[in-house]
Amino acid sequence: MSGANGIERLDTIRVRTPEGAVFSHRLASPVMRMLALLADWMIVSAGWGIVSVAISLLALVSVDAMRAVSVIGYFVVSQGYSIFFEWRWRGLTPGKRMLRLRVIDERGLRLSLWQVVLRNLLRAIDALPLGYFAGGATALLSRRCQRLGDLAAGTLVIWEAPEPAPDPALLGSEKYNTLRGHAPVVARLRQAVSPGEARVAWLALARRDKLDDAARVELFADLADHFKSLTDFPEGVTDGVSNEQFVRNVVDVLFVERRSSGAAR
Repeated sequence: MSGANGIERLDTIRVRTPEGAVFSHRLASPVMRMLALLADWMIVSAGWGIVSVAISLLALVSVDAMRAVSVIGYFVVSQGYSIFFEWRWRGLTPGKRMLRLRVIDERGLRLSLWQVVLRNLLRAIDALPLGYFAGGATALLSRRCQRLGDLAAGTLVIWEAPEPAPDPALLGSEKYNTLRGHAPVVARLRQAVSPGEARVAWLALARRDKLDDAARVELFADLADHFKSLTDFPEGVTDGVSNEQFVRNVVDVLFVERRSSGAAR
């Protein structure tokens, strides 16, 4: 897409991870980013309103000290808020989560702490001279909508579409499942596997054709080892079954058979 400034702007980028997987991401628009920033600012302001009441008591001792603590305190609270959440929530803040935005590394690596710190500290430069002008202008001139902080830290802000419901067709046409006929094992698996673990296995199957061969083998070996560690399996359930097929069998009994039985009722 070409903007009014002649810059060939990108709506979608493709990031190839070190494991060989290629993912397409939709870049967040400047408007969406500003809305997320506004939401975070409102949360910080609400929290700061409470803290500032306590700080105002310093005026009883020294007005200058109260003002100095207020300036430093607001900087620490506002920057600490963004750094804490982006680091702990892997690129999210409450505002970004509301708008389905996420900060990612532009090379497909895991977001590092120094990147989070750098992009947030440079927000003060992006805000210059007024109203986030420097950051907004830089984002408009950037093909990937990066403000100064993103350019320095090597980060992007993407929009994550809602995940579609699991599609049984992604599991392929394989009908045989060694777990069928072992109801106690299936019941134990359903109790032991968390929703997050089930989701990771499902996404691995959905994206398996995008992985390099070595990465694909390693990923499904790790997943299979994890599921096998959750409960005991009788002979014949895992013997002669590849790691990828075993993970497929687990996902099948976690998602597909449960949905089918629910529909039958």
